[in-house]
Amino acid sequence: MEDVSPGEKPEEGRLKDSPCVVAPELATARCHKHFPCKQDHRMAWVGRHPKDHQDMGQAAKSARTVVISGVPDGVLNDDVMSDILVIHFQKAKNNGGDVEEVKYPTTEKGVAYITFEDQEVVGSVLQKNEHRLEDRRLPRYYPLKVTAYCENVFSSVTAVLDMSVFKYKFVLEDLIQELKKKSTALSFGSLQSNGHISVQGSFPAMKWLRDFLLLKAKSLSEDKNEESKSHQRPKKRLQRHRLTREMNNFVHDAEGEKQVVVLDTDVYHYMKCFFSKELLANTDVVISDVTDGDITTLHLQRGRSRPDAGQVLRVKEKIENQSIKLHKSLRKERINFERCIRDKKKYRSVCESVKSRFPNVLFIPCDTHIDLIGSSSAVFEFKREVNKKMQGLFQNR
Repeated sequence: MEDVSPGEKPEEGRLKDSPCVVAPELATARCHKHFPCKQDHRMAWVGRHPKDHQDMGQAAKSARTVVISGVPDGVLNDDVMSDILVIHFQKAKNNGGDVEEVKYPTTEKGVAYITFEDQEVVGSVLQKNEHRLEDRRLPRYYPLKVTAYCENVFSSVTAVLDMSVFKYKFVLEDLIQELKKKSTALSFGSLQSNGHISVQGSFPAMKWLRDFLLLKAKSLSEDKNEESKSHQRPKKRLQRHRLTREMNNFVHDAEGEKQVVVLDTDVYHYMKCFFSKELLANTDVVISDVTDGDITTLHLQRGRSRPDAGQVLRVKEKIENQSIKLHKSLRKERINFERCIRDKKKYRSVCESVKSRFPNVLFIPCDTHIDLIGSSSAVFEFKREVNKKMQGLFQNR
């Protein structure tokens, strides 16, 4: 996923992905107002849509920040909701602590950023199995998903769905409403006349959407007998027959010889570097990849040795399971070429020298920066070592 340094203004029309990618709300230390929290008379700062994208420049702050998903949108006034969030995350029963800053609302619907005064609180908050937002001002309790600030660096994608295949069986508007109710983590655009609709959400939510729609598509082929009994015009019946035949072919591929896996490009790069032999170098299954920006699609099919029909599916499941683990553990940092582009060779050389100390960190050189992918502590230390060495080189000029 394409990353943007904290404080960097996103390009016009660019997708505002995850909080670690484009989060101008966290890129400023300026807050518009504050209020006394009702919990232990502590003070909490609340900011709303700051216009100035100041550079955080502090890895320590991001390490003290968590991302809250599932905040009920439009139920209460934004300031009241911020107050409720502060109270929740300062309670001892929620493994909370002193809150330094709250950012709500943000550019992502139902998402808030909480920054604690103590980094240790982040770990304790993340360890709590279930967070339920409860308050007498709320009509009911709301389950919250809490993740580390940088954990969402791989989480948000956008896609355009062609729902026209379902129009013979479902009322598309009703199907879209069903999807919205089943997954509040997804954001849907307007349904176009040609059946296309844009969707944005996390990778797990997108995978759920894909699986849900595949089941719907499979149900179309299973209902072919019932459809054939209905009395319709020949043209309509021909269309249904063609659709059923296409879905039968699709389901056959899904269960047998062909499979498709959609991955975040950064996760795929890491997987290809460190898990190639275990996951991607399978002589019985041929894997080809197609990368389109932040998304890489893997196409799996039987090799010449003709493995059993379940082999392709097993390889797919291994890749997907490893992808889920990496989503939870990987973090991403960016080293910008601060002085000039001509120094990128020096940056790369320094990264090569530092890498021996951090064998599980993947660095990807780009034209204007270097991306680091690995565990949170490893990429942080890697970046600090590189910046330290580069600073020494600049001073010796």
